[in-house]
Amino acid sequence: MKKESAAQAKKEVGIVEKVKTHYTDEDLKEFREIILKKLGKAHNDLNLLTESYTTGNDHDTNDTSPTFKVLEEGYQVFSKEENSKFAARQSKFIKALENALVRIENKTYGICRVTGKLISKDRLRIVPHATLSIEAKRQQTNVVAPQKPAQPEFHSL
Repeated sequence: MKKESAAQAKKEVGIVEKVKTHYTDEDLKEFREIILKKLGKAHNDLNLLTESYTTGNDHDTNDTSPTFKVLEEGYQVFSKEENSKFAARQSKFIKALENALVRIENKTYGICRVTGKLISKDRLRIVPHATLSIEAKRQQTNVVAPQKPAQPEFHSL
């Protein structure tokens, strides 16, 4: 009741509470620096992953006995496939960071795409490419959470 009366009193007096709709240039500069650091590291990681599955390895199986060679080559193929998957994820992460830089330039960075409210600074410092506030993310996971399929029951004899 006190909140309503305080809000009503402000309304009657003509006091308008200013709601932040975007981050200041100083804030955007801080986020830009965070993103650029993460982007540099992400590019470096992507290069390492890409090299690991595209270039030959000096530690190959050319001088190994044929029995071990088959096992080793199978592992190398598996390892290259895994690194390829990691590289794809890393590329997606880099694209998200680059999109965040575009939002900074457009001064739309940090605005939740669902609620239209500002995403908290703490969240953006940890996940600088975030486009959803915690509130929107929780709503999304509650609505979209997949149901576990029914597990068949097995009975032992």
